[in-house]
Amino acid sequence: MVHQTVKNISPETIETLIILQEECAEVTQAVSKVFRFGPDQMMDGCDDTNMQRLEKELGDLLAMVKLVTEQQVGITVEGLSQGAENKLEKLKTWSNIRIK
Repeated sequence: MVHQTVKNISPETIETLIILQEECAEVTQAVSKVFRFGPDQMMDGCDDTNMQRLEKELGDLLAMVKLVTEQQVGITVEGLSQGAENKLEKLKTWSNIRIK
C-alpha cells in the first residue's frame, strides 16, 4: 500500500485515518439506503436489513475511532466525550430531537 508522506504522521496513523474516512463514507451510504428503500428492506445479495447494515457500519466506524484514540496522536477519549457532550447541548437548542 502506498502512502503519501505527511509531516509528523506515522504510516500506521495515515492508514488508520484512511480507513476511518472510508468507514464514514460507508455509514453515509447505509443511511442513504435506509431513507431510499426503508429500514426493513434487504438489498440484493445481502442477508441484512438496511437498518442492520447501518448498525454494522456504525460498529466498523466505532472500531476505527477506538484505534485512532489508541495511537496517541492527539485524539483522546476525553476529547471525544467532550465533543459529544457539546454536540448534545447544541442539539437541545437547534433540533427537535429529545435529548435526556
